[in-house]
Amino acid sequence: MINDFDLTRVGLRTKLILSLLAMISGAILILSVVISLAVQNFYREAQQENLSQKAAYFASYYENKYRQQGYTWGQKYGTLPSSDPEIQKLVDANGQDIFCFQPFNFNSCVDPTLGNALRQSLNGQKAEGYLNVSTPAGSYPALYVSVPMKIDGKIIGALFISDPKADPNKLVNRINNTIATTAIIIGSIVLILGFWLTRSLTRPLKSLTIAAEHMKQGKYAQRVPVPPAQDELGLLAQTFNEMADTIESDVNELRRQEQARRELLANIAHDLATPLTAIQGFSEALADDIIQDPTARQETAQRIGREVQRLRRMVADLQQMTSLESGHTRLDLAPLSLQELIDETLAVIEPECENAGITIRSEIAPDAALVQADSDRIAQVLLNLLDNARRHTPSGGSITVDARLGESGQSMEVWIEDTGVGINPEDLPHIFERFYRADRSRTGATGGSGLGLSIVRAIITAHGGKVWAQSTRGKGTRISFSLPLAEQSPSEALV
Repeated sequence: MINDFDLTRVGLRTKLILSLLAMISGAILILSVVISLAVQNFYREAQQENLSQKAAYFASYYENKYRQQGYTWGQKYGTLPSSDPEIQKLVDANGQDIFCFQPFNFNSCVDPTLGNALRQSLNGQKAEGYLNVSTPAGSYPALYVSVPMKIDGKIIGALFISDPKADPNKLVNRINNTIATTAIIIGSIVLILGFWLTRSLTRPLKSLTIAAEHMKQGKYAQRVPVPPAQDELGLLAQTFNEMADTIESDVNELRRQEQARRELLANIAHDLATPLTAIQGFSEALADDIIQDPTARQETAQRIGREVQRLRRMVADLQQMTSLESGHTRLDLAPLSLQELIDETLAVIEPECENAGITIRSEIAPDAALVQADSDRIAQVLLNLLDNARRHTPSGGSITVDARLGESGQSMEVWIEDTGVGINPEDLPHIFERFYRADRSRTGATGGSGLGLSIVRAIITAHGGKVWAQSTRGKGTRISFSLPLAEQSPSEALV
């Protein structure tokens, strides 16, 4: 089962917990071993130092006693039991036992370790090591020290001393158990904190993953909560939400444009089909001599001509839009009087406004500054905007044209304001887009091809100006555009 474990299939949170657990376990293990070895070494050195001091004390004691007895050891006692927990063995210069004291129930005096250590001391060396102490309860190692005894530089004997009253393994085991318990407690606390930390780290990432999965399924309104901490995860969540906002906006815009294109194609197909059907019917009627009356035949021919002109205008609008957007339209720029051009344009459209009961007037000052523009293109802009205003203003309404110097002092701002039906707020940002019709019920026969305002924006942009609209539903619309002021000498630019 362990061989089948695939780490690549494990979640990030599990990986973090496993990594943290491995690091904590490794650190605690290394620290425990180091502490245990350090404590054992310290305990051994302290015990060894204590035994060395005891050995020096008793060696001095027995040396003085040797002097007091006339430089002889006197009676030899052999092995004697003692209530003292220490083991002591004294030998003379020839290695003969003087005495060996050992605690009750111990059997250490005959251990070869004592003899080896004492022989080493009789050669003038200090011996240290472990003595295997045997008791009815068991055996364990005990530290020992063996030292030579000298008078006037002459070795008179050797003393072996050991202190087996405490099993060093018990102390070491107790220390190791304490270290292990402490390590487990610390490890558990750190693991709990690590579990909480990894949860706080992975929760935002999990939310991001779920949100990204939803967005992959086309649910672009998905957002993630932003963590309160101003760290990388908070910045990532905020950036994701901003990206989601942009994607949702772009996708909605693409969908809207696609819908507009589909509607345009449907409208163009309808607008083309209507005159073509009429042309076909009138042509067949003329060709088959169905219409005999000369006057009727002439009217039919004129109808065919009007339908052809309608098709020509539609094709011309499409060609002009393509040319303007491609940047290949040449503008004949020259100083232009807006007041004169507006008066000429109003004269063209004024009869239609009078027939519709609409008042149209210009409030532009005669001394308005000249602009640098192509008069034919700006006349087309004015006619487009005025015709739009006329078609959307009911009888009894009014249309006003005015202009003023822009705030920058480098351009003139012109606006056409009507008292018509107005534009819905949701449609207002899109009215200058290609093929867009705020009123979906209008067709090419009643509302144009949907390119008029797009052409207006393209022409004004080609002049280096801007166009914008303001409208209140039921009160009217105001469409404004700006044009740069005239230069000192006329020029021609290729846009």
